Amino acid sequence: MSAQTSLIERIQQEFANSQAKLKQFQEQQIVQHQEREKRLETLEGVFNQLRDVWGPRIECLAKEFGDRVNIKPSITPGLRCATMEFTSPLAAISLTFSAGTDLDATKLVLSYDLEILPILMQFEKHSEVSFPLGQIDRDAIGQWLDDRIVAFVKTYLSLHENEYYLKGHMVVDPITEVRFPKFAAGATRKQAGKTVYFVSEASAQEFDKKNK
Repeated sequence: MSAQTSLIERIQQEFANSQAKLKQFQEQQIVQHQEREKRLETLEGVFNQLRDVWGPRIECLAKEFGDRVNIKPSITPGLRCATMEFTSPLAAISLTFSAGTDLDATKLVLSYDLEILPILMQFEKHSEVSFPLGQIDRDAIGQWLDDRIVAFVKTYLSLHENEYYLKGHMVVDPITEVRFPKFAAGATRKQAGKTVYFVSEASAQEFDKKNK
């Protein structure tokens, strides 16, 4: 056997080894995908079982705020989400509760996300808790939701208590019609020699479009 023939065989063997590894990897990915799909089916069952845990609590919060809140539910495979937008003269307030899973679909992940613009105070913007799919604790989930809802209510009320300390410093965004302190403006524009204040640059750009 010549040295060249031996080299060719070695090269071909490396190609063969690589193809074998690739095939093994593909087979593993197929198995993992199938197992994940089964776990996602389990997750859908968990969602159905927990509707009577989070549903009444969301309804309770909405009832207390009445027409000051607009709820936008979202249901997609592997995710349940409810976004609540609250009417306020001081800020744009958006609260989202979501129930989903991790990348491998091995856990139920509950998330709380609160957005307030402009930001005038410290508050809990995000919180989450997770449970293995086989160890769902309904009582713990209920307690977590209760705590987050109460924390939000405290934040909402505290924000509006600030209005009494900010009189004389309040302005109105002409686009969003939100009242907020001048120093918290996200952007400003000049119009007829006067300063116009906005809660965000996006709002200011919308103002620019309307006044071209």
